[in-house]
Amino acid sequence: MSFIQDPNWGDCCEPILLPPTHPNAELVEIPGYTLVYCSGACPKIYRVYKGESMLGLVFQHLTHWTNEVNEKQYAKPLNAAVALDDSAASMAEDKTIAA
Repeated sequence: MSFIQDPNWGDCCEPILLPPTHPNAELVEIPGYTLVYCSGACPKIYRVYKGESMLGLVFQHLTHWTNEVNEKQYAKPLNAAVALDDSAASMAEDKTIAA
């Protein structure tokens, strides 16, 4: 029996990475994207979804946002998410060309 199924663990085995559809997920809705809190305090780490697809991570600092790709500073989460999305699209195009 795995530890997740062990009845002696009580309620501590709730999912850590909640999907955007989970009622307890901490969401930041911005046009075209959904940010789902993942972990951390400063920076807070959010997973970025576009529709059903996860694009990557963005980080909420006290004064700015960054993403995992270009690590530039952005004033708003939307800008960090769009830059992440653009980078993911560029990488996908490069892979298509290389194939």
